[in-house]
Amino acid sequence: MLSLDFEKIKRKVETADYVYIEGKVKKVIGLTVEVEGVRAFVGEVCTIYNEKNLPITCEVVGFKEDNVILMPLGELVGIAPGCRVVAEGKPMSINCSDSLLGKILDGLGNPLNEEQLKGGVPYQLDRDPPDPLKRKRIKDVLPTGVRAIDGFLTCGEGQRVGIFAGSGVGKSTTLGMIAKYAQADVNVISLIGERGREVLDFIERDLGEEGLKKSVIVCATSDRPALVRLKGAFTATAIAEYFRDQGKKVILMMDSVTRFAMAQREVGLAIGEPPATKGYTPSVFAMLPRLMERSGMSDKGSITAFYTVLVDGDDFNEPIADAVRGILDGHIVLSRALAAKNHYPAIDVLNSVSRLMPEIAEEEHRKTASLARDLMATYKDSEDLINIGAYVKGSNKKIDMAITYNDSIEKYLKQGIREHTSFKDSLLALNSIFK
Repeated sequence: MLSLDFEKIKRKVETADYVYIEGKVKKVIGLTVEVEGVRAFVGEVCTIYNEKNLPITCEVVGFKEDNVILMPLGELVGIAPGCRVVAEGKPMSINCSDSLLGKILDGLGNPLNEEQLKGGVPYQLDRDPPDPLKRKRIKDVLPTGVRAIDGFLTCGEGQRVGIFAGSGVGKSTTLGMIAKYAQADVNVISLIGERGREVLDFIERDLGEEGLKKSVIVCATSDRPALVRLKGAFTATAIAEYFRDQGKKVILMMDSVTRFAMAQREVGLAIGEPPATKGYTPSVFAMLPRLMERSGMSDKGSITAFYTVLVDGDDFNEPIADAVRGILDGHIVLSRALAAKNHYPAIDVLNSVSRLMPEIAEEEHRKTASLARDLMATYKDSEDLINIGAYVKGSNKKIDMAITYNDSIEKYLKQGIREHTSFKDSLLALNSIFK
């Protein structure tokens, strides 16, 4: 019988020289690099060694006849025809562990201004969403600490909500309030396509030291390549999935989905994909549900997700806003008109909805919120008549009631950045309006 020395074989395998199949750069077209002599799959990581023999990480994004199309995750500077290309044989991943808490990462999961993190469990950036039949039902309320949301747009643990607004209306500030005050174990915050100046502003002003301790920040600023901005969203989602798999209650925040879609449009157009709706390529609308379906409930834990959507020209029916609204479990609309009146957070309750509030809120809470909404809508319809003095008190009982309670409802909806209200206190304050 043949006997094998497994230790000897193991040592030989570990010390063996591996053979890599190398290709070479054929040409650079726009944001892409065409490579010949390499066999690779879409999503595989490849390394280009530039003229100074420095490695540049790339990803396979397509093919042209027998050649592979790469998109660099760094700068194209220094890449020339004939440069070596090595296929790594694996997709992109990030090593996840509890040591990520309190860290600020770039779009590829590398710590900024710190040494590389060691150890952890590798998680692929592009993963399948949980099996729909294994997802737990959403039954529990997730308090956010923001009265307008807890009182009128109650969110459930594992719900996915969109925050829709134009530029400069308070999206980041609202996210910061939720990050600081929401009752979650971990926050994963993804800043995609933000101005470089705004990253530190958000961390120090909106999030604060208290919020940062239980948070992981992933930022891919607007100057980074389109592929890095895309990967920033997937990196944050993979980290959130890691903590969810530990059985934790996770909040995932992404600011903004619109810039994520713009990055995918850049990638799609660069590889020759035809533009469709308003210049967005078909792959954008295929990728949005794939990204967003990964959050939510699983059989182990929960990811409650808040995705901001930057609407062009305050058009809430533009293609990305429309697509996102159809995927998510509710939407919070921020109004420029309210912000102009110094009403913060500028949440337009009448145009916002939580699809799960009817299932998770108690009956008394639902009735009180419904009454307040009804009075707000009545006041809004009659506001012009009231302001010019054309309405005569006593003409309509419902309008009289709306006028009586309008100031109290507005006071309830206004909240300072550093003003935290527990869920119980939010409900007591809402009920006290009508007592």
